[in-house]
Amino acid sequence: MKPQNQRRNTILFLIVTAGVLILITAAGMLLKDQAVQTNFARKNLAPSREFLFGTDWMGRDMFARTLAGLSLSIRIGLLTAAVSALIALILGTACAVLGRAADAVISWWIDLMMGIPHILLVMLISIACGRGFTGVVAGVALSHWTSLARVIRGEVLQLREAPYILTASKLGVSKMQIVKNHMIPHLLPQFVTGLILLFPHAILHESSITFLGFGLSSEQPAIGVILSESMRYLTTGRWWLALFPGLSLVCVVMLFALLGERVEKLLNPASAHE
Repeated sequence: MKPQNQRRNTILFLIVTAGVLILITAAGMLLKDQAVQTNFARKNLAPSREFLFGTDWMGRDMFARTLAGLSLSIRIGLLTAAVSALIALILGTACAVLGRAADAVISWWIDLMMGIPHILLVMLISIACGRGFTGVVAGVALSHWTSLARVIRGEVLQLREAPYILTASKLGVSKMQIVKNHMIPHLLPQFVTGLILLFPHAILHESSITFLGFGLSSEQPAIGVILSESMRYLTTGRWWLALFPGLSLVCVVMLFALLGERVEKLLNPASAHE
């Protein structure tokens, strides 16, 4: 009964967490216009029942801006994590399909990418792609695949020596069919878990480079933009401008991290007992 209860609790947690994240994303999209509306008659208001997160120096509702920023970050995180995970899966399985030479080249490329400071690599790619939305997506997506690619490569190298893989190869089954029918199903738990765990990294790096001025433009209600603009007003006592958006970002990142851990336990129960 205990394993069944744990599985039921894990599934319930996944449903609730996914529902919360979907609700935040949808609410942010609906409040996008409200997040940029200015009203100088209500500027610099502290948190209250009417304005839960207060207002900024232009009278904009910080609750609406925070939700809109989180929604944008989640959508960028989903897109970039999906692209990164797909790159990792392709390169990881290519080690088995293309032979030792390709494995050596891919391993060298992974080591090279991981040797560059992550935030610096994201900024360089973002600048090269023109900053803005395109630059952020390219920077995050093309720099976050290395860790998952290394995990998948390790799994592929072990699978390549498995008896059923060797038998299929001797029976004349093509490498692509072996990858499709035997390797990909085995790699799905690692792939899905890695995909979800890429979300918090993608969100944090998108917010970081935007905060530093190398990401999304200031016209967009992104969390990085909100935090960057709020820094100049903290010394005047307007603490709510940075506190609530920052805490909201941390909560979303933690939700994604917990979601990834629970999915890993659900797909690979043995990991929970290690």
